[in-house]
Order: sequence, then structure tokens, then C-alpha cells
Amino acid sequence: MEAFDLPVVVDVPTAARALGICLATAYRLARQDAFPCKVLRIGNRYRVPTIELMRAIGVDERAVYTLDHNT
Repeated sequence: MEAFDLPVVVDVPTAARALGICLATAYRLARQDAFPCKVLRIGNRYRVPTIELMRAIGVDERAVYTLDHNT
């Protein structure tokens, strides 16, 4: 998964893959307010803010792409 290519929020299946947890567990944790990062409930859908997901998996939000000028 390319973390820097993600939208502002992602769905639970995407977050579950990034966190390495199964989908059923991810939804159970979201319902119980025990997900490893913040989860937003929008209508009957759950969304995970990408910045929160990145923090949960240890990606520094200040990380930047490096450009190889030799190519």
C-alpha cells in the first residue's frame, strides 16, 4: 500500500490491511470504540482518517518523498 497516495479518509478494509488485522476484527473493534486509531462513523459507514492510520502504523506525517535526480 502506498500510504502517501491515500485519500484523506479510508474505509475499514483498507485500514485493516494496513494494520494487519482481519476484517471481522476490524469492524468489531470499530463498533466497540477499540480500533487502534480514530474511526469516524458517517451514516452507517466507518471511515478512518488517513493521518490517524499513518500514526498508528508508525509513519511520520512529515515524511517526504525523495527525488533521485540521477534518473
